[in-house]
Amino acid sequence: MKFNLLAFFLLISGVVIAQNKPVAANKLVVVSSFTQYQSSVKSNPDNALVEIKKAIPNITLDIRYATRNNFMQQVMYKQARAFARKPVVEALKKIQKELNKKGYGLKIFDGYRPYAITVEFYKKASDKNFVANPAKGSKHNRGCAVDLTLINLKTGKELVMPTPYDSFSAAAAAKYEKVSPEAKKNRDFLITIMAKYRMNVLENEWWHYDFSDWRNYDLMDIPFERL
Repeated sequence: MKFNLLAFFLLISGVVIAQNKPVAANKLVVVSSFTQYQSSVKSNPDNALVEIKKAIPNITLDIRYATRNNFMQQVMYKQARAFARKPVVEALKKIQKELNKKGYGLKIFDGYRPYAITVEFYKKASDKNFVANPAKGSKHNRGCAVDLTLINLKTGKELVMPTPYDSFSAAAAAKYEKVSPEAKKNRDFLITIMAKYRMNVLENEWWHYDFSDWRNYDLMDIPFERL
């Protein structure tokens, strides 16, 4: 009886220890092999990182991270290009077409962002709420996020928005109320038309839109020069 009782307590102790043992976190998977990327595209064409300007010739680009005109105040991209996964670009194409009928168009600030750039952003950003944590990666790294605004097709000028692009102020939030009626109207119009095509605004950045199916795509660290 004593032996059985002792065995019982040893068994219970083992279970408790096993339950209290830290669970290893899932290792972050980042695709940096171009060959691996090509294989993924071959198995599923939706994985392709499509160059936005080539797919939508009349779209406007203002790739800030290829200049010093950004919050990092340094050139981050060697090439002023923008990419996104195939379904994202297809959505942008439909949005652009609908906007054009109303006299507007999209201006793209950023699309796919190599993972290494996200790491650099996180190191330097004064407010970490406005940059992705490399521990989780960014939807930009998945090719499933775009930063953009609206322009008037006739003038080529940006429509009035609550803040400039990449502002770290509270007014950058998608539902911030203390903005001018014109800025609110333009922002809400942009959010609505993007959502119609499954591109959802980020809560604290009116210019950032995530593709609904972003979970289906890997984090990537392939530079523009390889694409």
